[in-house]
Amino acid sequence: MQQIWNVVDTKTRLHEILNRVDTDAPQVIRRQCKDYILMSGEQYRHLTGEVPNFLDYLMNHGPKTNDLEPMPRNVSTSRQLNVMIINPWDEG
Repeated sequence: MQQIWNVVDTKTRLHEILNRVDTDAPQVIRRQCKDYILMSGEQYRHLTGEVPNFLDYLMNHGPKTNDLEPMPRNVSTSRQLNVMIINPWDEG
């Protein structure tokens, strides 16, 4: 539910106000008979029609990969490497 907050309450209850923005609706902060609307960035972008860039889309709205299993690796195409490590401080 949208609520009108005064500046003094806003200073002491900012955490609660931000939680209400996330869970309920934009909140109104009134200072000297002037209203300021506090809303989430997502709500603002929706209202303005701003299109998120591709990275924002992938991070916030794209496919979720938390439950994906890694694909098995085909080791038959790998090759053997012979690596020689040289120590420049070795006097031998």
